Amino acid sequence: MKKILLINIILLFVAMSCDTDDYLTVKPKGSAFQELFANPEGVNKLLIGSYSKLSGNADWASSVTNWVWGDVASDDYYKGSSGGDQATINPIEGFYPDAQNEYVKNLWRDMYDGITRCNSVLSTLALMDETIMADTDKAKVAAQARFLRAHYYFELTKVYLQVPYIDENTEDPTMVPNDHVLWSEIEADLNYAKDNLPNSWPGEPGRVTQWAAKSLLAYVYMFQKKWSDAKPLLIDVKDNGISVNGSPLGLTTTYEMNILARGNNNNESIWEIQYIVNDGSDGSHNANWGDALNFPYTFACCGFHQPTQNFVNAFKTGADGHPMFDNFDASDVTPNAYGSNYSTSTLTKYTGGSLDPRVDLIVGRPGAPFLDFGILDPSWVREVSNGGPYLNQKNMWLKAEEGQSRTSTGWANGINDNNFRKIRLAHIYLWLAECYVEADNNLSEAVSLVNEIRNRAKESLTSPTDWLFYEGEWVADYKVEPYASFGSKEEALKAIRHEDRLEFGGDGMRFFDLVRWGIADQVMNKYLADEGRGIFTTYLLGRSFIKGKNEYWPIPQTEVELSGTDESGNHVVKQVAPGWTN
Repeated sequence: MKKILLINIILLFVAMSCDTDDYLTVKPKGSAFQELFANPEGVNKLLIGSYSKLSGNADWASSVTNWVWGDVASDDYYKGSSGGDQATINPIEGFYPDAQNEYVKNLWRDMYDGITRCNSVLSTLALMDETIMADTDKAKVAAQARFLRAHYYFELTKVYLQVPYIDENTEDPTMVPNDHVLWSEIEADLNYAKDNLPNSWPGEPGRVTQWAAKSLLAYVYMFQKKWSDAKPLLIDVKDNGISVNGSPLGLTTTYEMNILARGNNNNESIWEIQYIVNDGSDGSHNANWGDALNFPYTFACCGFHQPTQNFVNAFKTGADGHPMFDNFDASDVTPNAYGSNYSTSTLTKYTGGSLDPRVDLIVGRPGAPFLDFGILDPSWVREVSNGGPYLNQKNMWLKAEEGQSRTSTGWANGINDNNFRKIRLAHIYLWLAECYVEADNNLSEAVSLVNEIRNRAKESLTSPTDWLFYEGEWVADYKVEPYASFGSKEEALKAIRHEDRLEFGGDGMRFFDLVRWGIADQVMNKYLADEGRGIFTTYLLGRSFIKGKNEYWPIPQTEVELSGTDESGNHVVKQVAPGWTN
C-alpha cells in the first residue's frame, strides 16, 4: 500500500510539474471533445450526423420534403387535418405569420443545427494530417460536408432570403450580420463538392455524388437567373450522369417507380434521402419524422398535406391530350362533383373529360382507388370541411408491403421506408428545358425534353397499375400527349412550368418555383380569392399575397434578439423583407 501511495504521489508531481495547466483542464468524463473524432472513424460519425438532419430527428417544420413551405404555402396543398391541429401552420398558408411563429423559428433552428454539424466535420478534418487520413479521403469527406452545408444554407435562403453565414472559421456567431444573400458562399461549397465527390458510392446510395452537386448547383444558378451557367451543368448530368445505384441515369419506364418504395434507388435517382423503419426507435426518426403527419387519419396520424381542388384540376387535359392551362381551375370544374360524390366509398368513374394519369398516382381521390387499399373511404379524411376530400398518397406505403415498409412502433406509425427522391433525372430534363428557353430561346430542344416527361406519363397507361385500371375498368378517361412544338417563348415557359407542377406535385417545390419565376403574387392572389369563397377553405377569406413581402418569411424574433449589436446599438441580424418588423 505504501509503495502504491508513493507511486501515485510521484505521478501526480510529474503531471503537475510537466504542465500544471493540463492538469487543471482535464476533459470531463462522458463528454465528447473534438480530438476524439480526429480520425477516419470519428470524422465519418460526425459526417453521418450531418446527413441525419436531412431525415432524422428534425421536426415537422424542417421536413426534407418541404411540405409546409413549398406545398402548403402554394396553390397545391392545404394544411389539412383539423382546423386547430398544428394551428401555427395556418398563418403560413394565409401569409400572415409573425416573427414568433413556431414553424418560422423551428426551421431556422434545425437548418443551423445541420450547418453546425457540417462545420464540426470541417474543423475536425483540419486537425488531421496525412499520417492520420489521406488527403484524397479527407477531400471526399469535406466535399460531402460542404454539399450538405450548401443545401442547408439554400433552404434558409429560399425561406428567409438573407441569413448570417457561419462557417468552421467563425469566431463569434452572434456578430455575423445577415447583410447579403449567400449565393456566392453556396456556390463555392457546391463547386468544391462537384470537383471532389466521386461518381457514385458503391453500396452507399445515400451519400451525395458529383452529379448531385452539379444538379443542385445548376438549380441554385436558376434561382439567380444564371441560365447560361446552369445549362452546361445540366447537359453534363443528362448525358453522363450516374444514378445513386451506380448505373447510368435514365428515366424509369413508368411514373409510379418514383413514388413507391419498390422504386427506391432506381436509375432515375440522383439524390435520394434514405429512410428506414422498424429499427427500434419509437416513431422511426430515421424515416423522416417531418412527414409523420401526412397520412390518412384512420391509418395513422394525422391527415395533413391535403391536395387542393386547384391542384387536382390542373391534371385535366383537353381533346388533344394537353393541359387546359387557363381554365382548369374554374370553380365549376371538379374531378368529382361536390355533394354526395365526395363521400362515396364505391368506384365512381370520372366522366367530366380526360385526365393526366399522374393525378391518380399522386392524389387519393373520392370514388377512385387509394393505391392498393381499395376505394378511398370518406372516414380516412379527418375533416373534409377544413381540408377538402382529397388525400396525399405520394409518400404512402402499399398495403401489400405494410408489414415490412412502415414502422410498427410509436403513435406516428404511418412513416415508412419509401425514400424521398430529392433530385432525379426528370428535374434535369425540365430545368434544362427552362434554361434552353431562357438562355437561347431554343424551343425545339425544350419541347423535346418536356415530351420525354409527357411520354413517360403516357407510358404509364400501357401497363397500368391496379389503381388506374381497377377491377377491369378504367378509373377515368386518361389522356396525355406530347407537344408538336412551342410557338413562342411564352408558350414554352407556360408548358414547362405546368409540367413542373404535375411531375413534382407534393415534392415541396411549388412555392419556391413561383417565387423564382416572379409570378407568386399573380398565382397566389388568384388562388386565395377563389379559395376564400370555397366550400372547404373559407378560412382564407380576405387573405392576400403582398408582392415584395410574402415571397419570404420573417427572421425569427428570438434570433434577432440573440445576435450582437453594432456601434449604434442595433442588432446585427435584421428583418430584411419589407413589411416584416422586429
